[in-house]
Amino acid sequence: MDRRKLLLSLFLCFLFVFLVACNNNDESVNNDTGNTNEENDQDTENDAPEESEADYYQTPEMDFDLGGKTIKIVSWWDMTIPDDNPDNIQRRENLEALMEKHNFKVEYIAIDYGEYQEKVTASLIAGEPIGDIVRLGKTYTVPALVKQDLLWPIDEYTKNPNAFNQNMTSNLYTYEGKGYGFTEDHKNLAQGIFYNRTLMNELGLKPLQEYVDEDNWNWDTFLEVAKAANKDTNNDGKLDTWGLANASLMQFALMSNNTDLVKGNEHNLDDPATIEALEFESQLVTEQIPRPTEGGDWTEPGQFFRQGNTLMYAGADWEIDGLSTDMPDYDIGFIPFPKGPSVDKYYSAEALLQALTIPKTVENPEQLMYIWEKINDIESIYDYPGQASYESHYTNEEDINNLRMVSENLLVLDYNTYPNLGYYDFVAEIGSGTSVSTVVEKYKPLFQSAIDEVWGGN
Repeated sequence: MDRRKLLLSLFLCFLFVFLVACNNNDESVNNDTGNTNEENDQDTENDAPEESEADYYQTPEMDFDLGGKTIKIVSWWDMTIPDDNPDNIQRRENLEALMEKHNFKVEYIAIDYGEYQEKVTASLIAGEPIGDIVRLGKTYTVPALVKQDLLWPIDEYTKNPNAFNQNMTSNLYTYEGKGYGFTEDHKNLAQGIFYNRTLMNELGLKPLQEYVDEDNWNWDTFLEVAKAANKDTNNDGKLDTWGLANASLMQFALMSNNTDLVKGNEHNLDDPATIEALEFESQLVTEQIPRPTEGGDWTEPGQFFRQGNTLMYAGADWEIDGLSTDMPDYDIGFIPFPKGPSVDKYYSAEALLQALTIPKTVENPEQLMYIWEKINDIESIYDYPGQASYESHYTNEEDINNLRMVSENLLVLDYNTYPNLGYYDFVAEIGSGTSVSTVVEKYKPLFQSAIDEVWGGN
């Protein structure tokens, strides 16, 4: 063998020995730390991010069998979960999985609104409720039905903020510190002013949104706008455009000044904020600012607005679908109802609040509440409650922002709780020209008597 081949052979042998030694040293290090290559692979798998737990309270998993029971859900509309958006599709899938796991079925019962209260209340009093989960109006439930121990308090089961509207159970639908109403819907009713942008521009009026942007949308500027839109545009001596469709704004006046005619089990007619609201209502009607009535029913203001010759209509967000359908040639906007003098923000209100309840004769309410929670505990694709509805009906971002703003400040007006309050007679007298102070003094004892009838004088 020549010298070059010998040197090459020696070098290759030396390299082989060196590589083997290095490999043994690596294994030694791994063994010293108790971590072989195989274990390294396992640790890598274990370090993979696990599915994170929810950052809010969820009721722990429950295991029960309802034995094929049919859960009846009663409302004045069919509450079948639609498949109209991704959120509702998630809810339907959750329900299907729950029905299989807990062995039950669901029946949705819809009863006409006109006969709903009488029929459902009678069934509860008779101890034979027509449903396991029943929608009830607060006006005839609190205190009347809960005082008779006809409903389960359910606030201990509604702690999941993703599945239940906390404000509904904890604040709005309560009696003696316990919550009796629940809902999965986090979208509050938005009440305010619909306005006809097309007519506004034709009349050359200042854009109403500017008042809001300037923080100058109050009762005074509202009345100025309403008066400015009362015009005789063809010079025939008669008004042919009007500023306001509503003949009365009592509910909106109370709402926008953060007050009510009653408070708890007493009348609230001495409250300065209430007096201001009554004075506003009086000024509105005695100065004949709204479009005159033509003898129509409660739908008349909305019909006036649909004619396209009336600038503003005070109403609720659910009305936009009908307005848009009936007014395809007009640009309809939404702004808050103007602020009263005693407040610094815009409000919305419910005078006929309703929520779901569970009759006391129903066994194991915790199971029904668990099912309702698990149906509605979803990962919403939306950024805020009501987004799908708002964006399907409004293209103007300012309108949507206004709706969101007022819905965050929801009041519940309780005057409808008292059948003998004489609300409409009271409103009529305020609008007749009689001084507010005179009407208030007359109705104080009448209001209190009506309230005591319901509360039992307590």
